[in-house]
Amino acid sequence: MVELKANHAHVERDELNTDDKRKKIVGGALIAAAAAAFALGRHILKARCFKEMETFVLRADNGTEAHIRPLGCCIQRLLVPGADGSIQDVVLGFDDMKSLTASSSPFFGVVVGRCANRIEGASFTLDGQIYKLAANNGKNALHGGTKGFDKHIWAAKSIDHADGDAVQLTRTSPDGEEGYPGTLKVSVTYVMTRQGVLKMLIEATTDKATLVNLAQHAYFNLAGHDSGDVLNHDLHLRGDHYIPTTEDGIPTGQITPVKGTPFDFTEMKRIGKEVDETPAGYDHNWVLHGLGRQAKFSTKAGSVASEIPREAIKVRDPQSGRTMTISTTTPGVQFYSGNFLDGNQIGKGGFAYQKHAGFCLETQGFPNAINQPAFPTVVLRPDEKYRHETHYAFTC
Repeated sequence: MVELKANHAHVERDELNTDDKRKKIVGGALIAAAAAAFALGRHILKARCFKEMETFVLRADNGTEAHIRPLGCCIQRLLVPGADGSIQDVVLGFDDMKSLTASSSPFFGVVVGRCANRIEGASFTLDGQIYKLAANNGKNALHGGTKGFDKHIWAAKSIDHADGDAVQLTRTSPDGEEGYPGTLKVSVTYVMTRQGVLKMLIEATTDKATLVNLAQHAYFNLAGHDSGDVLNHDLHLRGDHYIPTTEDGIPTGQITPVKGTPFDFTEMKRIGKEVDETPAGYDHNWVLHGLGRQAKFSTKAGSVASEIPREAIKVRDPQSGRTMTISTTTPGVQFYSGNFLDGNQIGKGGFAYQKHAGFCLETQGFPNAINQPAFPTVVLRPDEKYRHETHYAFTC
């Protein structure tokens, strides 16, 4: 892997499927070219390789790094210091980005959409018109369809940002893509602050009424992506209601108090303490910010529950001392405990990810909201703007 110095984000290029000698030769040429470009005052050397091989490296002063790739707006690596000073990669993922495009991909680190989570029966009605979607999760639609946003290469560029290194990724989803109406223009901006907070801002506009519910699908393991399961992590969710589901993960339509159930994380609790008391592990939406059953009436167009990110989640790994605090503007979060990982997902460094090897905390609107009248809307209209901001802060 070769690093090209830049004034904004750093850019790295992977030379895949080559031997070490070839890597050194190519790397030397790229370093020389980068030095020449920098001397001429250019910020980033344009890649002469496939875009999915680009890596934008966002660095904090304390050693925290996020490695961002244009395929699916992927957080491919997230390097975070621990209490003993050691730095570990705390997100699951692939070395080979092409693995993300497989139909069996578990969505490691990507942005999913146009509509994250499940839509019952792979269909919905909007303004009196029925829309049919790809049924890619049994009879239901999941994470935007057969070729959702996660399987597209986004246009990417480093940008100036007052808070630190930043990269902006954009794409236009055409009218009718995966069955969704309207031409949707989307941008995803990642910023690594100098203090080590990874900020994500997703914005979108449309020319026709459509559904928009975008989510970052990173799998975290604060002990390190290759350290084993996350059942000993402690979790605190500031959500006193959750959404029960059917056997195939479709919300029943109820918004239920967590008190007295295995879904109560209103106080810090070990993830594995009651996971076996759930039907198949955690894969449910929690209602954040104290919205409860009034969430529909407290959420603005574009699934905005708060104008600025509010602290909603805290996760702690007692082994490494790392703590992650998540603040968000969304009304919900899907907590998934990696139930369907089974060792067949061969990740970075050849590590096989077993059940519960990582957890997801997907800040988002409510699943299947278009088919549930009691849920906050995920409909976006031409005079509105979708805005979703989430911050990931790390301490040890």
